[in-house]
Amino acid sequence: MIEFSRRDFLKASSVSLLSLCIPEATLRLFSKKKYLKIGLISDLHVDIIYDGEGRLNSFLAAMKKEAPNALIQMGDFAIPKPENAAMIQAFNDAHFRSFHVLGNHDMDEGFSREQVIQAYGMPTPYYATELDSILLIVLDGNDPGSPKYKSGYPSYIGPEQQAWLVSELEKAEKPVLIVSHQPIAGIYTMDNSQEIQEILSGFSSKILLAINGHAHVDQHLLVGGVNYLHINSASYYWVGEKLAHESLPKNVHEKHPALKFTCPYSEALFALLIIDPASGKITVEGQKSEWIGPSPLDLGYAILSKSEQREYLNPVISDRILAGS
Repeated sequence: MIEFSRRDFLKASSVSLLSLCIPEATLRLFSKKKYLKIGLISDLHVDIIYDGEGRLNSFLAAMKKEAPNALIQMGDFAIPKPENAAMIQAFNDAHFRSFHVLGNHDMDEGFSREQVIQAYGMPTPYYATELDSILLIVLDGNDPGSPKYKSGYPSYIGPEQQAWLVSELEKAEKPVLIVSHQPIAGIYTMDNSQEIQEILSGFSSKILLAINGHAHVDQHLLVGGVNYLHINSASYYWVGEKLAHESLPKNVHEKHPALKFTCPYSEALFALLIIDPASGKITVEGQKSEWIGPSPLDLGYAILSKSEQREYLNPVISDRILAGS
């Protein structure tokens, strides 16, 4: 396992950091002024990337040095087949508070939502739990039944889950961190993103931040009084069959055939979320990496505009300073 010190982590990370001011109304919900650290990793895709175990180990080694209060993997982690059992267990064993979020690809190869939940050791597909001074609400964006659904993976939060979310927010007495796999705002949002945004905006005085994975981008938005933050993939950006290319040695691509549809990052991306009510700030310490081979922009990727790619589609969890609500 790779050894990291905090100096190594900060040297490799986004040193100037992303800093959000916690609104006064939200600050008043803290019963204690102690800060909270949460390790975040998203979209590892161990079934696609060639070195998934190494990337996970890099994250876990860095977090061991940081001694966070919890770890969260934010979906598209590992299909729960036998060959991935050790990696799933490694994440679960790394901290007594290791939380999972269901990603759409976690149910690939015919695995059901229930099978993934059982393999990960999750209580339910969506859940709320107190995490020291905050309330963690984990959503499941894989509900069926979207009126907008045409094909592919579901990307929707249905009426039953919405009613549960409203109930949890109504009774919340602590500041709330919302975590989902599919984005609620920004790039590649879920089908009923506006509907969920309206729910969250109604409780904006209670919500610290809403974070998501899925899009493999680095983006922050303030919508309806709620800060939304995309956590970039630990591994790559998907460009698809039309832009298939080989950026690694041929034997690697032979062993990992879907890799040619991606632009891999040379090092794992992950982040440390620090919530500090004493200073009134939320800080994200993120990692930086580089493309292996050409970038999506180099390849002529066109689903996102060139300006969107330059701003959001980079192998980084950014070192921006942003104003809160």
